[in-house]
Amino acid sequence: MFDNLILGAQVALHWNNLLYAFAGVFIGNLIGVLPGIGAMAAISMLLPMTYGIPPVAALMMLAGIYYGTSFGGATTSILLNLPGTATHAVVCLDGNPMAKQGRGGQAIFMAMFASFVGVTVGIIIMAAASIPITELAFKFGPQEYFSLMVLALIAASVIGSGETLKGIASVILGLLIGVVGLDITTGTPRFDFGLISLQEGVSLVALAMGLFGISDVFTSAGNIGEGSADAGGKKITAKSVRPSGDDFRRSTLPIARGFGIGAFLGALPGTGGTLASFMSYSLEKKLSKHPEKFGTGEIEGVAGPESANSSASITAFIPTLTLGVPGDAVMALMLGALVIHDIIPGPNILANQPELFWGLIASFWIGNVLLMILNIPFISLWVRLLSVPYRLIFPVVLCLICLGVYSEKYSLFDVAVVGIIGGAGVLFAKIGMQPGPILLGFVLGPMLEENFRRSLVIARGSLMSFIERPISGVCLGICALILLWMGRDAIKRRRRPRPT
Repeated sequence: MFDNLILGAQVALHWNNLLYAFAGVFIGNLIGVLPGIGAMAAISMLLPMTYGIPPVAALMMLAGIYYGTSFGGATTSILLNLPGTATHAVVCLDGNPMAKQGRGGQAIFMAMFASFVGVTVGIIIMAAASIPITELAFKFGPQEYFSLMVLALIAASVIGSGETLKGIASVILGLLIGVVGLDITTGTPRFDFGLISLQEGVSLVALAMGLFGISDVFTSAGNIGEGSADAGGKKITAKSVRPSGDDFRRSTLPIARGFGIGAFLGALPGTGGTLASFMSYSLEKKLSKHPEKFGTGEIEGVAGPESANSSASITAFIPTLTLGVPGDAVMALMLGALVIHDIIPGPNILANQPELFWGLIASFWIGNVLLMILNIPFISLWVRLLSVPYRLIFPVVLCLICLGVYSEKYSLFDVAVVGIIGGAGVLFAKIGMQPGPILLGFVLGPMLEENFRRSLVIARGSLMSFIERPISGVCLGICALILLWMGRDAIKRRRRPRPT
């Protein structure tokens, strides 16, 4: 493995390849700060530019854009409560409250540190265990994916800081929103209210921006003359934005658990960073001695999910490169880039294209080092944005939201949808329904339905196949235990005497 990594480092550190890697991470980081314009849009626009570039350099640049947008997306999620992608939505839950408490610099620094650790571990796992993880991924059929997603949704019901019953209601609402559009099997329109624009379903970017961005703007409208965070009158320096020793101590185990979750889920096609970040957050809340504090600015709620989604973003390349099976739309674009350069992904890529495979792996770490160098000096600059009065920052935020939503499909209808969802998000916040579970239910809903129906076709309508298959049965067993645990806690709360 070490010989292969040395070969990869030699390829990645060639001045030409290094230049393209730097261009990729710089462009990706710049685009990631713009809400809604994520890796998908950036890679789509820049893919034609790679036609005349050597394959290794082209893939290093595209990969740099991929994880560069992740770094930038965390910044807007923490400072402005604007998750450009679903992957960073869960970071808003504690990252943005930290920013409002004047700890935005610490949150961004910890997000970058956790992301770097997650990437480093993901690279080691990818280098050492690509083949074993690929063989494990082969054991996941429709039943296993369905059961894993059910487990994620049940875990998501405890993500928010409100009641568990409201968390379950939030997940169900997300599932219902995900049903809108064409039936995945028959192509029949569902719940489109006769609107052609809704036949493609509700836009993910519009939903995320509405639930987190627009609703936060409406909720904070009463603070129109104040700054967007309490700076405490302190001068912002490099030292003041660095997390304390206690922050690092509290974040150590969440980061470790996060990169473990991300490394596993990233290698499974169809899951990736979104599911990993939500499951990491849910796990940290369950393991915390003070789960009621989550959602109010806990550093663990930033460190764990960022480590998970960064690790998943690296191991997502495992099925793409070794099997030719892309895990999501971004990986499908990367697969297209391989085909454009006459590279056939699959098990033989390790033997036929070792320079490309190991050079790409080494470039992940080099690219993330470049991102750290680019971003850490600018943390204090980003934090200073929080001292800008709301009356100035709100119009900019609204313009960025509209630009991000419109740029996805160039649809004014989606711009109207984000406004409606934002208004509904204010209502949801008042009644205690959490945006995180809603978004995860929306993301996983179509995949849940697809794998459920596929499982029934394969098993000829038998529901027992979900229990008979070992991995699926274990996931459903864990779901049952979580539900029993939640039920026991609810009974205890009801029996607890009320204060007079």
